[in-house]
Amino acid sequence: MCGRARCTLSAAQAARAFGFPTTTAAAGPGGGAGDAPAVRTLDLDRFRPSYNVSPGAYLPVGTVRAQPAAGGDGGRADDGAEPVIQCMKWGLVPSFTGKTEKPDHFRMFNARSESVKEKASFRRLIPKNRCLVAVEGFYEWKKDGSKKQPYYIHFQDHRPFVFAALYDAWTNSEGEIIHTFTILTTRASSSLKWLHDRMPVILGDNDSVNVWLNDASVKLEEITAPYEGADLVWYPVTPAMGKTSFDGPECIKEVRMGPSEKPISKFFTKKSTAHDQSVKPEKTTSEFAETHASRASKVECDESVENQPEDVNQQKSGEKQTTSSTVKDEPVSLEHQVFGKPQSIKDEDTLTSTDITIRKQDDLGIKRKIKDTEVKAEMENSGWSCSQPTTTKKAKGAKAASDGQPSLLSYFARK
Repeated sequence: MCGRARCTLSAAQAARAFGFPTTTAAAGPGGGAGDAPAVRTLDLDRFRPSYNVSPGAYLPVGTVRAQPAAGGDGGRADDGAEPVIQCMKWGLVPSFTGKTEKPDHFRMFNARSESVKEKASFRRLIPKNRCLVAVEGFYEWKKDGSKKQPYYIHFQDHRPFVFAALYDAWTNSEGEIIHTFTILTTRASSSLKWLHDRMPVILGDNDSVNVWLNDASVKLEEITAPYEGADLVWYPVTPAMGKTSFDGPECIKEVRMGPSEKPISKFFTKKSTAHDQSVKPEKTTSEFAETHASRASKVECDESVENQPEDVNQQKSGEKQTTSSTVKDEPVSLEHQVFGKPQSIKDEDTLTSTDITIRKQDDLGIKRKIKDTEVKAEMENSGWSCSQPTTTKKAKGAKAASDGQPSLLSYFARK
């Protein structure tokens, strides 16, 4: 697969890569200083050099076309064809595409060489619409889980790549003829299998270039075989170049992958094997010890309460009962004031029994007499103050315990 590339070549450099003549000799491996292609060029003003070329961009493409007539009427001459460098758009748009359709250059920017004869979009282009694409390098991504690391691939001597391609011409709704191309791909070479299972068809020498352009009799399988040369080199680059808007020399700047920049899956694998064996067990043991200690202290606290001597527990229980009895026996103190002698729980039961007998003999008479006496006493003491209802309530409450009515405790004792 080839979906991103670097192309900052001049027209002369592209011409030499295609094997086309130039006006001056090359100054070096890079060449291109002050010279120009000695062949016909078309639409080169559309080309924009870039370190991050993607489908939809214009690139210089080399092809062989019939020579125009001497009169310039667009006819074909009888003396054969000539090489031409033309700027074409990357991403094939078949000529039979509707004029009103919006072209999608990402749909067919690559063509599998193994099946190129089976698809109508490509099969009809093989005889006469072959072309060459020159770039300085291309990018490929290595998948590591959800992360993708881009690599820049180029020749060791920095000479341009020449890819085998097919082109077509499409006319849009405005009548403009747009030339587009697709790059052929093949299975990955033995040196690049680790990176991806596909790679572009690289024409590594002039013979391969001439055969692809001019000799249709050669089997396609022989031309599109993977490039197995040992002069291919690669290195990781910044993931930022994954954005088509990211451009410049930073795209091909090598990124050093040190110990802290290893692939994310390896990083976590190493951490889980080495780090967990040394640090994590200690932390787990410490947390377990703290939890166990807190639980043990809680159990000991509960056990200390349960294991106290019974006399201590009884003493505490007695204190609670004494407090309760003090509150409950408060009416007995009133009984003491009435009868003139201390009352115990046993005496209270006897007294209550006697009171019940008296109450049965003359319940209504005694109760009415006691109430009349209370009312007279309250009227004299309070002088009909506004607090009279409250005083009467309190007196009633106090007298209720001493008027001979049975208490709850005496009722259970009698049973």
